Amino acid sequence: MPDKAAANDQVSFETDRFTLRPLRRSDAGLVAMYAGDERIARGTRAMPHPLPPGAVEAMIDRASDPERSEDMWILDGTAQGGAEALGLISLERMDRDQSEIYYWIAPAFWNTGLATAAVKAILAANPHGSKRIFAEAFQDNPQSARVLTNAGFDYLGDAEAFSVSRQAVLPTWTYTIKLEA
Repeated sequence: MPDKAAANDQVSFETDRFTLRPLRRSDAGLVAMYAGDERIARGTRAMPHPLPPGAVEAMIDRASDPERSEDMWILDGTAQGGAEALGLISLERMDRDQSEIYYWIAPAFWNTGLATAAVKAILAANPHGSKRIFAEAFQDNPQSARVLTNAGFDYLGDAEAFSVSRQAVLPTWTYTIKLEA
């Protein structure tokens, strides 16, 4: 069962491999180090590369805003003897009881099942009470698409999205999953 986080009323989740908890100011250094990696930026829509100074701090401020539309969690492995920051996952509120999920895992932890475990943890907790969650993966990132299908998402269709780091519109695969709210 999720516990309310004191920081901004965002819930935290315990899993057997990590804790999903709200971002803290103290996370800025590790998140900036990982998010500054071009491989991470290329897999996201909105992350620029190179990462400008203050970008992570601004993201943490947005994540802490009580009026936010997107909740963000750090994958914190310290309680299980791992690294303090393994990756990041977020859930953005949409209309009609829907949300969209985004995630990235630090390259040092790729191919370990962390992304699938984090997505499954968010789906199981369903903190927004969403009836449907959407996700997308750039078509040149089949590993991210595999995370989604392994977590139970169904392929919805092809689309396109602008990538800030690549300064281009790229083809995507779109996925969805229906949840019990």
